[in-house]
Amino acid sequence: MEDIQNHRDHRNIDIDQVGVKGISYPITVLDKDMGEQQTVARINMYVNLPRYYKGTHMSRFVEILNEHSRRISLQNFTVILREMKERLNAQSAHMEIRFPYFIKKAAPVTGAEGLMEYLCTFRGSLAEKPDLVIMINVPISTLCPCSKEISDYGAHNQRGEVRIRVRFKKFVWLEDLIKLAEESASSEVYSVLKREDEKYVTEKAYRNPMFVEDIVREIALKLDMDSNITWFSVESENFESIHNHSAYAYVEKHKA
Repeated sequence: MEDIQNHRDHRNIDIDQVGVKGISYPITVLDKDMGEQQTVARINMYVNLPRYYKGTHMSRFVEILNEHSRRISLQNFTVILREMKERLNAQSAHMEIRFPYFIKKAAPVTGAEGLMEYLCTFRGSLAEKPDLVIMINVPISTLCPCSKEISDYGAHNQRGEVRIRVRFKKFVWLEDLIKLAEESASSEVYSVLKREDEKYVTEKAYRNPMFVEDIVREIALKLDMDSNITWFSVESENFESIHNHSAYAYVEKHKA
């Protein structure tokens, strides 16, 4: 049958990225405590398209995905990108995998257990050399230092979110990035808390007030000292409880 995609296009325009987006797909990711974890990802796959081709072969993206039979991880990310380049005759390949990651977390006093969900993303591209980025969203709790200082009773607190992105030399555990974010906040967030736990969490936050500026600086200091990390960005956003806006801070660093 005739291959329409390989027909010549006369508009003389290169396309930077073309492919498939929003594939829902079961994957297996490494779990630091359990070995492996099954989850469901949303996957985007793209290649570049030179000006002289009319279109790319969309079905080949899904074929490549199926051939790896759920074994999609940081270890074989570059292998998949290389296959995309070769099978689609492309100069560059790009893939983004976004998935929920679950960690069993015990309440700080009673030990009551519940699952916490963290939204994670693996993003990679390959032209001449591979570029891989891990992204993770971590819910946190913060207490306002200014409110604590000026109030006769208590201080306002709120949930927030830390978003960390890193490039690295070797493997990075998702759990380590999560722990780094949670330890840099006023308090962690839990899915199950009894009364004793709520008392502990609120008092811990009161003893540890943090601006969004404090959080990004604390995390940046720790990432900067990690020789495995070559680049990072950190965002902290507070969903303010007494304002109709969010507080936000961002820091980024390319390490030598």
